[in-house]
Order: sequence, then structure tokens, then C-alpha cells
Amino acid sequence: MAKWKHNLKGWLTRRLELPADAVMDLPRITMVGQLHIYIENHQGVLKFSNDEVRLLLKNGQLVIRGEDFMLKTILPEEILLEGKIEHVSYLDKPKN
Repeated sequence: MAKWKHNLKGWLTRRLELPADAVMDLPRITMVGQLHIYIENHQGVLKFSNDEVRLLLKNGQLVIRGEDFMLKTILPEEILLEGKIEHVSYLDKPKN
């Protein structure tokens, strides 16, 4: 059933030209060089340290690694991180 819903959302997104991040609860990630990263549609901060940030997403996690991290803005579904960003990766949610 979940795969059917996902396929339907994808089809609607393409046909109606709707933004995928809004329809499918995908994160929207905006980076400015290695200095700033702005993430929308996250579901919480799992870890914050000087060199790593982990955010919970609907279908996994977003891992950001670097140096000298500082949270400039944190809202329920948005975060602005500043520092030297060296690596950004997406971890899929484990399948049951």
C-alpha cells in the first residue's frame, strides 16, 4: 500500500507540476558554498556537535560533517547551519 501511495504522489507531482518536496515530504536543502546549509522539512535534530549534525527525515537521516558548526536558526521544520561543511549524506530508513 505504501508503494502505491508513493507512486501516486510521484505521478501527481509530475502531472500537476507541484514541488516534490511539498507533496512527498522530501527535504529541501540549500547550500551556499561550504559556509551555510539550510534544510527544510526535517523532523528533528538527532545529534549536534562541533563537527557533525544528524537530522531525522521522513524516510531516513541527513548527516552533515565538517568543522566549527553553529546553529544560526532552528525552527520546528527548518534549520540553518553555519560552519565549514565538508560532507553531506542521506541515509535511507532501514526496511522492516
